[in-house]
Amino acid sequence: MNKLVQYFKDSKLELKKVVWPTQKQTVNHTMLVIGFSVALALFLGVIDFGLSQLVKTVVN
Repeated sequence: MNKLVQYFKDSKLELKKVVWPTQKQTVNHTMLVIGFSVALALFLGVIDFGLSQLVKTVVN
């Protein structure tokens, strides 16, 4: 039980050392992730569409 209590005390101390990002940084990073995800989805969609058309052309 003592180890568990010490674990939580140590965790609390470590969390106080963390430098949390500002709201602006969080919003910027979130937009970056969303933008990258959309770009990757579009890229993969175009590749999928192109390969599908290629397979249709070869099969017919």
